[in-house]
Amino acid sequence: MQETLNIAAYKFVPIDDAAELRETLRAKTHELDLKGTILVAQEGINLFVAGTPDSVRGFLAFLRADPRFADLEAKESWSASQPFRRMLVKVKREIIRMDHPAIQPATGRAPGVDAATLKRWLDQGHDDAGKPVAMLDTRNAFEVDYGTFEGAIDWRIHKFTEFPKAVQKHRDELAGKTVVSFCTGGIRCEKAAILMHELGLDNVLQLDGGILKYFEEVGGAHYQGECFVFDGRESLSPDLKARANGVSARASEDPDIAIKR
Repeated sequence: MQETLNIAAYKFVPIDDAAELRETLRAKTHELDLKGTILVAQEGINLFVAGTPDSVRGFLAFLRADPRFADLEAKESWSASQPFRRMLVKVKREIIRMDHPAIQPATGRAPGVDAATLKRWLDQGHDDAGKPVAMLDTRNAFEVDYGTFEGAIDWRIHKFTEFPKAVQKHRDELAGKTVVSFCTGGIRCEKAAILMHELGLDNVLQLDGGILKYFEEVGGAHYQGECFVFDGRESLSPDLKARANGVSARASEDPDIAIKR
């Protein structure tokens, strides 16, 4: 039996034809028999789709033929069966809701740190300048409960729109440290890092590709537990193996849950 290829990808890029693009993507995913969730907004695209390897890679090639998505990077993982029940393609106000319109990642992203460098910093207990590293989990509390980096800061937010107020309340905790914001696949920590820079916290980085890219490149070093994912697999271990065998209704039936990364 052929395994199912799952991809997660996003890109902040101006999109002025969101409604038309939605119809194009809806038709293409139907043609390729893909399932999952795609959100399109003026600020960019956010997607998580699954299907046969040929269909998924064909869809990526189709997307990358559009100059706006030519450099779209996708994180891959595998499952024994299709983790989604249907295909949703939706136009939204934001591809990840923060309710902070001044944050526009398409105009310039915050600096990032790659997985190998972060592991080295965590191994040695400080960054290359000798500063302590503060790992800041930007995910919702229920996600954090599945697993997170050792000693990570967790403000127990219940939705990402609470993050800006949480930063204002706790910013003094981050002073004098190199802050690495992280999330499942990179999209939330990208907005979070930009916000923190705008609030005057200069030494803030985002973990490039999020937890899933970290798992892919360096495994589970300094990470405890698993990573909640937004499909029927429920969560992935550091070797990117699925925890659940069935389809999680919470993730697969709610497009706003199923696409957060």
